[in-house]
Amino acid sequence: MSKTITLRINEENYRLFKMMAERDNRPISNYIETAARRFVENDFLVDEFEMDEIKNNTELNKSIKRALSDVKKGKGKIVG
Repeated sequence: MSKTITLRINEENYRLFKMMAERDNRPISNYIETAARRFVENDFLVDEFEMDEIKNNTELNKSIKRALSDVKKGKGKIVG
């Protein structure tokens, strides 16, 4: 279900978003939602090529498995 939010942006950004939305022939809210989604996907998620690289990195996978094993045994501590 869609949610409504209030977004305060300056006039310059509004004009830019409006122009880009009109260029794509869609509402400004949809343009901003899509742009935000792309930002999150590009900056915070791993793409299929990176995931393949991770899956095929034998040493990395061994290290991750050892770390998970240690965590399950209560060895070490998680820092963040």
